[in-house]
Amino acid sequence: MYFEKPGPEHTRETLELGFAAVRERNIGHIVFATSTGTTAKAVLEMDFASLNVVCVTHACGYAEDGHSELPDNLRRDLEESGIKVLSTTHVLSGVERGLQRKFGGIYPAEIMAYTLRMLGAGVKVCAEISIMALDAGLIPHGQPVVAVGGTHRGADTALIISPAHAFSVFDTKIHEVICKPL
Repeated sequence: MYFEKPGPEHTRETLELGFAAVRERNIGHIVFATSTGTTAKAVLEMDFASLNVVCVTHACGYAEDGHSELPDNLRRDLEESGIKVLSTTHVLSGVERGLQRKFGGIYPAEIMAYTLRMLGAGVKVCAEISIMALDAGLIPHGQPVVAVGGTHRGADTALIISPAHAFSVFDTKIHEVICKPL
């Protein structure tokens, strides 16, 4: 499925396609990105019984030092519903972005991120959040998962991906594009 343009208006359909792929292919694990919680609220309205659902947020301090963009009450609602919530340093920026800001230049993880963005911002997000969830032990190693991400806000991309740990990032395999913007 290809959307004419990126954007949050595709969130519901992207999640429906992602959850359908999880069930149809007996994958059992779905990882999704949320920053302010719009996508998370949409996931809470879906049937995710018997699935391992992981929500990956921006790292604390991403938008404002010492602050999480995800409201505390929404984090609590997600966790109480059985969704695992991960807020940690982004694997494809993190410390390298700090080096770039301080010293200029570009560093390998940033190059990887920009390369993935050539396929779409959501593709980069899906790869990144699935690697982060694997490194946190929230999804199993060596198994495909469905990853859902987006372009700036909302969700517009879903992939079937077998992430590798960050230290072996090039072993990550994107098996299928479920949906993405053109």
